[in-house]
Amino acid sequence: MNSSDWVMLILADANAPDEVHTLTAGGWAVMIVSVASVLALVSFCLYRVLNLPPVDVEEHLKGPLGIDTGDTKDMD
Repeated sequence: MNSSDWVMLILADANAPDEVHTLTAGGWAVMIVSVASVLALVSFCLYRVLNLPPVDVEEHLKGPLGIDTGDTKDMD
C-alpha cells in the first residue's frame, strides 16, 4: 500500500456518516490531564510575570545622541 492508498482509506473512513466516534475513558483522561497541565503552566507563568517587582527603567534609557557608534569620526 502506497501513501495515496492510506490517504484515500483515511478519507473514506472520515466520510462515513453512520459511524459515531467517541472518546474512551483513557482518551478523556489524557485530554483532561493535558488541558489542565497547559492551563496550570499558563496560569503559573502569568502569575510570575504579573507579580514581578517594579523596576526603575529611567536609569537604562539613553537618548540617540548619548550613544557613540563611532561612525562619525572618519567622515569622507
